[in-house]
Amino acid sequence: MKKLLITGCNGQLGRAINRVYEGSTDYELINTDFGIDGVRSLDITDLGKVKELVDEVRPYAIINCAAFTAVDACEVQRDTAMRINAIGPRNLSIAAEGFGAKLIHVSTDYVFSGDGDKPYTEFDKTGPVTMYGISKLAGEDFVREFAGKYFIVRTAWLYGDGKNFVRTMLKLSETHKEITVVDDQVGSPTSALELARAIKCLVPTDNYGLFHGTCEGFCSWADFAKEIFRLSAKDTRVIPVTSEEYKILNPASADRPKYSVLENSMFKLTTDHMFKDWRTAISEYMPQV
Repeated sequence: MKKLLITGCNGQLGRAINRVYEGSTDYELINTDFGIDGVRSLDITDLGKVKELVDEVRPYAIINCAAFTAVDACEVQRDTAMRINAIGPRNLSIAAEGFGAKLIHVSTDYVFSGDGDKPYTEFDKTGPVTMYGISKLAGEDFVREFAGKYFIVRTAWLYGDGKNFVRTMLKLSETHKEITVVDDQVGSPTSALELARAIKCLVPTDNYGLFHGTCEGFCSWADFAKEIFRLSAKDTRVIPVTSEEYKILNPASADRPKYSVLENSMFKLTTDHMFKDWRTAISEYMPQV
């Protein structure tokens, strides 16, 4: 069986990856994370440890689900953000190239400035404005520099098995009749399971390069919240606010992209894989929450 080395296996995407490969007779998953009981520990910021594990496991491919995704915290813990989001992928790339393994690296819509008005394609110029985006773009650059056989998959507004916007809204609805939600930030809510299926589609191929991977369609955070409450039969009212109004209420929060819709151009041009519409995906997810 071919071995897949998974980093960040306890995150939303890592769990979804495990789900889509459950029962596989072709692949064996080697799960790793950092500081999680019961899971093999791997600090991707330590090149020596990464190379040691890759030499031991001898993976067919490495799927990097590990990241420092706390956008506000990245602004304060800038070195930590760079170590995990940039140096980590660099180390995995070096180790993968040394063994001849494929590397699937997950990136983000935050590599764009967010001031556009049409979906970003893989061919559009990047320009991150947050430390999270800067560190993730640096990680992409390292992958390109050091890995020979790589897939970079940018995603956005991810939700799955773990802490996410959907669960936050549902929890708040238990104690609030009204919730203020930003209405001028637009993106594509994306199921971790849908992203995992797309990654699984790429793994056995030589179709290397940069891909955007999000559910089809787009909405604002306020519209997303309304759909969550509709599907869960909650009568909580969503009060739309602007980013500026939200900033006044939460002054410590980092700026978010106003427009971060990604167009899955490379999936459409080079594969037969199609992502589900975001409304279909969230309707399938809700019974699991």
